[in-house]
Amino acid sequence: MDAKDIQKLLEGRLVDAHFPQLPNFQRGKVRDSYDLPDGRRIMVATDRQSAFDQVLAAVPLKGQVLNQTARFWFEKTADVCPNHVLDFPDPNVVVAKKLTMLPVEMVVRDYITGSTSTSIWTMYQRGERVVYGERLPEGLVKNQKLPKTILTPTTKGQGKAHDAPITPREIVAQGLLTQAQWDELAALSLALFARGREIAARNALILVDTKYEFGLDEQGRIVLADEAHTPDSSRYWRAASYDARFAAHEEPESLDKEFLRLWVTKRCDPYKDPLPEIPAETLIAFSDKYVQLYEQVTGHKFVRPHAHENVRDRVEANLRKVFPEYFK
Repeated sequence: MDAKDIQKLLEGRLVDAHFPQLPNFQRGKVRDSYDLPDGRRIMVATDRQSAFDQVLAAVPLKGQVLNQTARFWFEKTADVCPNHVLDFPDPNVVVAKKLTMLPVEMVVRDYITGSTSTSIWTMYQRGERVVYGERLPEGLVKNQKLPKTILTPTTKGQGKAHDAPITPREIVAQGLLTQAQWDELAALSLALFARGREIAARNALILVDTKYEFGLDEQGRIVLADEAHTPDSSRYWRAASYDARFAAHEEPESLDKEFLRLWVTKRCDPYKDPLPEIPAETLIAFSDKYVQLYEQVTGHKFVRPHAHENVRDRVEANLRKVFPEYFK
């Protein structure tokens, strides 16, 4: 890719998806959303990239990859757990049911790894052997397969607050979930992860860990929300090289945002220090990893936007078609 192509990719990033014609705008780290009066929710996946509970940069094509990867997984897991999807009117957009979100994020892990403050490897390095209510054996090394799949839930950070580790017993004791809700969430999370692990393995990938968010619909049913098994919410490694790289004490070949996390943590403490500027070449390499993941995990060819297509204009045009009452 020459300098001209790189510049075109960088200029075409979807950073802002605020359309003032639509009501009840909300800006998240990655998605711009709108709550409609009829109970539907429009979610636009931008190219903003978050990690360490903040926006780090904007990665070309990342929003489209994220949304279309989530679509693949919602369709592949619909028989395991109902999800919030109603429609995909644009490669970067999902229209979903508005849910009453549950205040706990369900994180499922098969390996001891990670670089964030809530990762079990970080906690294990500090000498902790009971994490999230789970006892870990002595002698584990980074990126090793755990003796069993574990659940490591966190509370959702509000505003600038970080997600915080919590145990199942504390979740019920604090009234965040009932015991019945926890039991159902735990079973659904493990079943979703098992499906993801199976499909990833068929495509020569290891699904290392993932995060799920759930909500309640109007009937009080638990529904999978937000995203599923995307490179933002999950960690993937290439299966073919894992054993050799693990034996050599090398990081696995990852196809997820750990690539950028590791790049940042080599240069600063992201929780305390100013973030370094990320070079264009690094952002392009990260974009390529997202595209590779989409193609490898889905078996589909990624369809890039046309060379002269303005992604924001395309998103607006497709929203106009579906919601003409707001774009008069």
